[in-house]
Amino acid sequence: MRVDLFDFDLPDERIALRPAEPRDSARLLVVDPGGEVQLSDHRVSELPSFLRAGDALVFNDTKVIPAQLEGIRHREGAGGQQVSATLHMRVGASRWKAFAKPGKRIKIGDRISFGHDGGSCLLGKLECTVEEKGEGGEVTLAFDLSGPMLDEAIHSVGHIPLPPYIAAKRAEDERDRADYQTIYAREEGAVAAPTAGLHFTADLFEAIDKAGVERHFVTLHVGAGTFLPVKADDTDDHKMHLESGYVSAETAASLNAVKARGGRIICVGTTSLRLIESAAQENGEIRAWAGATGIFITPGYRFKAVDMLMTNFHLPRSTLFMLVSAFAGFETMRAAYSHAISTGYRFYSYGDSSLLFRKD
Repeated sequence: MRVDLFDFDLPDERIALRPAEPRDSARLLVVDPGGEVQLSDHRVSELPSFLRAGDALVFNDTKVIPAQLEGIRHREGAGGQQVSATLHMRVGASRWKAFAKPGKRIKIGDRISFGHDGGSCLLGKLECTVEEKGEGGEVTLAFDLSGPMLDEAIHSVGHIPLPPYIAAKRAEDERDRADYQTIYAREEGAVAAPTAGLHFTADLFEAIDKAGVERHFVTLHVGAGTFLPVKADDTDDHKMHLESGYVSAETAASLNAVKARGGRIICVGTTSLRLIESAAQENGEIRAWAGATGIFITPGYRFKAVDMLMTNFHLPRSTLFMLVSAFAGFETMRAAYSHAISTGYRFYSYGDSSLLFRKD
């Protein structure tokens, strides 16, 4: 499909710079392509009223790390140059893939020192070597530290990598360390939060449990590629960046049991949906799964396992807007986004949410 079909105009004031307080007070646009009322306005706290006993919510329990690193590039015969790197996928105990700026000037073999307070590696400095170069500023960094020592150093010198549409308007601060994390985050490794999950509170979890709805967790470490624009003119020419994750055998069995007894699978966020659909077979059976997924869902895709999707409002021309258009229908989502913009919904990572019923 033509990428420009997924474009739309978004007023600047619709971009949320802080989350709603409390989190579950955010607005919730319910989109039901097959219902008598296709669009209806609610609050996230009302989510349990749209679920049935025996349904299952699937959450992504990845935890955002301070993956934004600022440093100096060193090269023999050349002066130091400031470098910014956003880690996006771990590929070994001491190696990460990252998006670096200025990417064109970085060469294989360059040394980069992140952190500049003159302390030890764990307390203020982290060094690496550029091992590989890819397209679009992507590099593979081989760090001098490994395993837990590397993790500790990243936490010491790194910053929370706010999405570019927020970072362009304000600097990251201490509030973001809590705001840009779900209350159930557990498995470290994400560069971006699974933002649909940011709306959940302990009170909302209690209401979900009382409604007889199950909660299950999968892990997909969201990469910085989620923010990259689609530069191709046609969706067939776009290449998705890989993100690593897994579905446990226990979770797969539980979700299959939900489907077998007539319950519905509701994914919280496009990340959990992409992972479940990667793990699902053509007959809808979900199997234990681990690895890197680059699944790219556009209109015409046949969903194998997921019945409903809770998700925030996405960027124009983005792979995520293409995904929701595939899920609830292209025309339906165009109408939903038009309604959201005209009625003041807040967009993107810290914005409001939507609950989509799958179009059959």
